[in-house]
Amino acid sequence: MACQGLLWQTSLGKRASANKDPSDGLCGVRSACAGDDRRPAYDVLQDVERKGPVTGESDGGRGDRWCRFCAEPLEHALVDLGMSPLCESFVTPDKLYAVEPFYPLRVGLCSRCFLAQLPEFVSPGEIFNEYAYFSGYSTSFVEHARQYVEMITERLALGPDDLVVELASNDGYLLQHFVPSGVPILGVDPAANVAKAAEDRGVPTLVAFFGHETAEQLVAEGKRASLIVGNNVLAQVPDLNDFVSGVKTLLRADGSATFEFPHLLSLIDGLLYDTIYHEHYSYFSFTTISEILRHHGLVVYDVEEIWTHGGSLRVFAQHEGGPRSTNHAVGDMLESEEDNGLRMLERYARFADEVKESKRALLELLIGLRREGKQVVGYGAPGKGNTLLNYCGIRTDLLDYTVDRNPYKHGLYTPGTHIPIHPPERIAETKPDYLVVLPWNLMDEIAAQLEYVAEWGGRLITPIPYAEIRGA
Repeated sequence: MACQGLLWQTSLGKRASANKDPSDGLCGVRSACAGDDRRPAYDVLQDVERKGPVTGESDGGRGDRWCRFCAEPLEHALVDLGMSPLCESFVTPDKLYAVEPFYPLRVGLCSRCFLAQLPEFVSPGEIFNEYAYFSGYSTSFVEHARQYVEMITERLALGPDDLVVELASNDGYLLQHFVPSGVPILGVDPAANVAKAAEDRGVPTLVAFFGHETAEQLVAEGKRASLIVGNNVLAQVPDLNDFVSGVKTLLRADGSATFEFPHLLSLIDGLLYDTIYHEHYSYFSFTTISEILRHHGLVVYDVEEIWTHGGSLRVFAQHEGGPRSTNHAVGDMLESEEDNGLRMLERYARFADEVKESKRALLELLIGLRREGKQVVGYGAPGKGNTLLNYCGIRTDLLDYTVDRNPYKHGLYTPGTHIPIHPPERIAETKPDYLVVLPWNLMDEIAAQLEYVAEWGGRLITPIPYAEIRGA
């Protein structure tokens, strides 16, 4: 996707009301008051009107000096994880001794809209045109998708006259569940290799980056969506305004858009620092995503907390003036985030120190086990695992190898740390004493798959938030 300048004028709505009315946009922003010595955050709704378009100075959504949503200068950091390679840039054997690019992994925090964000060091085209992640290899995610399709089909009464469009549809793991019901579907994904897997599942897929221009092309072809699905894609969009504008354009007047994304509150509370990597440009609170959608004429009418990625949100949005009433969960979530301090800079300050302690705990455990002569290996080679391995400096001195169910990764090496990736059968062959589960968010699924390691006394290790031997 060619990143375009933020050619828009900001008009972020009314100032938050004291009674936390969700219809007034961001709400519950703390202000300085007598007896409160906490430093109040800048109210995103105060003095935010900008005269004329925000053009080149916004970095086209890159987010290195200005916020990619509201163009506020970025003066604060959430956490600095040092230098790291792209998390899905697995290394082939012939490239093990070649120069490998590393980029800063420092998360900025906007003091106006509180969007946590990484700069766009590498264009999305370089990351996503050929992608190593296939959703269909996770039994849990496929079942999660099936349950979603069942729920949303009933809730919106979807039928043969409706069109469902999924953005970043990957290998068709979600849209495939609409096929038996006869609801028309279309996937949009920039990665040709995963799009082919979707087509093989009977899921028609447009190989493209989604944005306003793509949406206009689809509308010109007579396509408007009754439902737009965007699961775990918002974080991977450097130009948020172009993307959300495209959703607004493609969505039918009475349609709904649903988005799932890791909740910033869960990331902070759970020390989920390994979910930070260059492919994830942004990290959202509910308050911030509500305002981003509202700026583009979309309003959130419901929100649910879901289990994915250690704690995510599913938001339901429609056009302003749409047919659905606002669920009380919207106001409840806004109030919960305010009560948890997500509009106060001080809330974020201790996160970086807690991340360092999490790193120390994992290294102390692994070093101790290796000194005892134990064989320790990894399970999985997810993007989050590569952030953890690089930040903690874990290489083959601490993990002999890792395994993954995705054949695409077999015979390759983890980026930066160069740990070999084998098929899962390697575990039974070598009978390791301990397995560090890198996709810890799927621990229940993986523990069931690895029950057999108990035959030789094998144990599983959860690395996040603090290293723990399962069942110890």
